Amino acid sequence: MTDNQSPTLDQVTHRRRGCGLIGYNKDVSAGGYTLFAPATGNGMVFLIDMEGSLTHTWQMPYPPGRHAVLLPNGNLGYNGRHPDSPNIYTPWALWHGGAFLEATPEGKIVWEYTDLTHHHDAQWLPNGHILYGAVEQMPNDFARKVMGGHTKNINQDNGMYGDVVKEVDRNGKVVWLWRSWENLTIADFPIHPDFERTHWPYINGVWLTRGDIVLMSLRVTSGLIGVSKTTGKVVLHVSKQVVSHQHSPMELDNGNILIFDNGNFRSQEPIQYSRVIEYNPKTNKIDWEYVDPVSPSFYSAYQGAAQRLSNGNTHITESVAGRLFEVTTSGEVVWEYIVPYFAKYKDPTIKKYVSGYHNSVFRSYRYTSAEIPWL
Repeated sequence: MTDNQSPTLDQVTHRRRGCGLIGYNKDVSAGGYTLFAPATGNGMVFLIDMEGSLTHTWQMPYPPGRHAVLLPNGNLGYNGRHPDSPNIYTPWALWHGGAFLEATPEGKIVWEYTDLTHHHDAQWLPNGHILYGAVEQMPNDFARKVMGGHTKNINQDNGMYGDVVKEVDRNGKVVWLWRSWENLTIADFPIHPDFERTHWPYINGVWLTRGDIVLMSLRVTSGLIGVSKTTGKVVLHVSKQVVSHQHSPMELDNGNILIFDNGNFRSQEPIQYSRVIEYNPKTNKIDWEYVDPVSPSFYSAYQGAAQRLSNGNTHITESVAGRLFEVTTSGEVVWEYIVPYFAKYKDPTIKKYVSGYHNSVFRSYRYTSAEIPWL
């Protein structure tokens, strides 16, 4: 660069604003270690300490389908993007997974299970089973009755796909199966007009409660349901008047439900913003919420997650920005970290829909040192 030339600015907006550890109030934070797998990465999983320093890594054989967790036995549970997954519909490639793996801290794969119809979320259960969402083609007569959505750029001859939720054991046997079209009332779950009529009701999050209720987050219809594992019927419905195209329901110790409320199309609100809410299913009210004081400063149009920590703070994943942060019950930010690993999606199908460099993560998790005995 000569004396009369200006420096070239980094053209990746999120990276230009700063990466790595932004700040840490150790007197108020819950502390611990944070686990995440960058969505555009090659299968690297990172564990960092509160200072943002790298503590441990895993190199997994597939890029992340969604996210990684630490299991009670100290191993890594990982959801990978299986290379053999067919392009079931456009744009299936954006959110499919299909490969479930368990790896030791040294990276040895000790268990693997494949379901090429899997998409989005999965919960590793205490008994070693996996609960996850998948798709099947819906009966045409039912699909025609589903209300809402648009058909732009859709080949309607391919039919419509509906969600199923499966629980599989360590032998890969399906021990519980639930089909959306066999248990939901069509009129109660219309697709928002700005989403395509390809996939209904598009379950992007699952969680099994202590009462054997399966929480399911419905993306394109907006809302959350709780399904009885015994009957398959809906016993809880958090409507689109409460949440807006949310993700990642999680039951808390007090029986409430923590939800990442994305806020894509909030009714009668001109500004898009995200929030995290603690919903009380007994009173049907919100007991706690976090919204940025400048509300649009916290907004993830897709993905996102939240986790309640041991001291009552909440760990939040603002997925689109690759922003991981911790807030107190009063909403004070006490730790913030921006994922510094940027890349383009390598899958040519995904690149048609999502261009540029990304540092996004589907979910991240905070762990105490006691939960990582091998560290």
